[in-house]
Amino acid sequence: FDVSVGDGTRPKLKAAGFDIVMDERYSTNATDFNSLLSQIRSKNVDAVLVAGHETEILNFVRQAKSLTVAPKMYSFTVGVPSEDFRKALGKDADYAFGMTAWLPSADLKDRWFGDAAKFEAEYKTKFNYEPDYHAASGAADVEALVQAIEDVGSTDPAKVRDALAKVKFDSIYGPIAFGANGQIDLPQTVIQVQGDKLVAIHGTKGAINPAKYPMPAWNAR
Repeated sequence: FDVSVGDGTRPKLKAAGFDIVMDERYSTNATDFNSLLSQIRSKNVDAVLVAGHETEILNFVRQAKSLTVAPKMYSFTVGVPSEDFRKALGKDADYAFGMTAWLPSADLKDRWFGDAAKFEAEYKTKFNYEPDYHAASGAADVEALVQAIEDVGSTDPAKVRDALAKVKFDSIYGPIAFGANGQIDLPQTVIQVQGDKLVAIHGTKGAINPAKYPMPAWNAR
């Protein structure tokens, strides 16, 4: 299984038994991926993992279609969870894999919105597009601040800061508890665009839904 990587994941992929045939970098805000795509074609790569910003990913996919470069799988570190990404590419977003720390599950509950599914519905009604993990994370940021203020019973910056470091509660983003590095650790879910839907494929407990694989040629969709 040949893999092209662009995000420094070589050691983990190698340990998992993947044959890494490319490990290339591109500059931030890159717009021309013709050379990389030509290499992907010539090396007969099966799976391509691309790390970058959303604009770069959009350019990559559009140029891949233009050059008819269609390996069995494309996966991206950003973009796929976003409705803007799927709208920008339309049907060309189909089959793309990605990852996210958040999906609008009714299992994620809090005392402000009720659960993440209700949050998604209210968010879409208000803003006319689906929330992704950025929106849920932003809501959790505000909730964490509110929780810290309530816990300490004060708005004094120093007291709130100390309370925030110790805060622990359930949010629509997931369980909130900050580690020593000031971050929260949430599991990632592998997702895929299937038609006009974003589908959860694999999580910490294993397979969730079947993946669409392999990706067909661009002219065979």
